Amino acid sequence: MKNLDFIVDKTTKTVFINREFDAELSLVWDAFTKQEILDQWWAPKPFTSKTKIMDFKVGGRRFYAMVSPEGNEGWSIQKYTSISPKTNFKMMSAFADKDENPQLPGSDWDLTFTEQNGTTKVSITIKNESLARMEKMVEMGFKEGFTMTLNSLEELLRA
Repeated sequence: MKNLDFIVDKTTKTVFINREFDAELSLVWDAFTKQEILDQWWAPKPFTSKTKIMDFKVGGRRFYAMVSPEGNEGWSIQKYTSISPKTNFKMMSAFADKDENPQLPGSDWDLTFTEQNGTTKVSITIKNESLARMEKMVEMGFKEGFTMTLNSLEELLRA
């Protein structure tokens, strides 16, 4: 497994994640920005990801559910606020109900992609609007779940 940095900074209500993948930048970028690829890895096992709407453009959104093995759905919405192709995108992320009503406060994600010698590094900064929300994320096992999710992406990129 490649390097994984996972730093929680309570003073700034921010989580910093850095992860390297043995894959070309274009493949990793597509894995984060194309619905049919995202749904193959964007959930910690045994959960699966099911995207209902995805419009990857500034002002667009992804509305998706994490589905448990029993079929329970936990919905989330991601609104894309900035896109620099193959380099960076930003989004606002919030939990939601099945009718796409967001549960605010949410968090702001900033994802940066860089490639060196066939290794792509993804740097993710997640700024939370409230410390309580960030602590809830951490308590819910975000680090463990997101680590598993990124491991699923690594397996998919190797396949």
